[in-house]
Amino acid sequence: MAKPTKYYVVWKGREKGVYDTWEACQAQIQNFPGALYKSFESRPVAEKALGEKPHLHLQGGSPKTDGKKQTLFVGKPIADSIAVDAAWNTATGDMEYQGVHATTKQLLFCQGPFPDGTNNIGEFLAIVHALAWLKQRNSDLPIYSDSRTAISWVQKKKANTKLEETPRNGALFEMLDRAENWLKTNTYYNKILKWETEHWGENPADFGRK
Repeated sequence: MAKPTKYYVVWKGREKGVYDTWEACQAQIQNFPGALYKSFESRPVAEKALGEKPHLHLQGGSPKTDGKKQTLFVGKPIADSIAVDAAWNTATGDMEYQGVHATTKQLLFCQGPFPDGTNNIGEFLAIVHALAWLKQRNSDLPIYSDSRTAISWVQKKKANTKLEETPRNGALFEMLDRAENWLKTNTYYNKILKWETEHWGENPADFGRK
């Protein structure tokens, strides 16, 4: 058996430890909120790092024990997946959202613009829309969003928005009610994953208006 070329330290995940393969590491951290993990070039260095505070290694403060630069290992996005994103116009307050296939960029759905909305609401609605869209098609494809807030709202089945309802955004609040009710009355098996923009580039569903 070939010797592993990398060793993966999981400080925070389903089970902390040192893993010889990315697949074994991924099983501990995928879809685990706040997971802390990193790749190393040798097992002795990895085992030493496991016993140290993770911030020493994840924020550029790790000792150069093996003379090689250590980098946070996040893997690659799943090719066959859906990416969702929202756009909010700071001048008008209008919000819209869409979902695309993460690799082909095929547009799957697009909603809006909605007046007096917020980006977080759009991100939340986009995830729920994707879940419902996939369930109608009996698909278990994962969903990527770059919004930790929206992902947490979906997990809690509640949009914890501070936005006030106005005559202009009444329809948007009706959509929020329907989305929350859908989450409470449906089961789904799709993984909702964080799109790592820093490592993978812009979310494929981005509207490109930055």
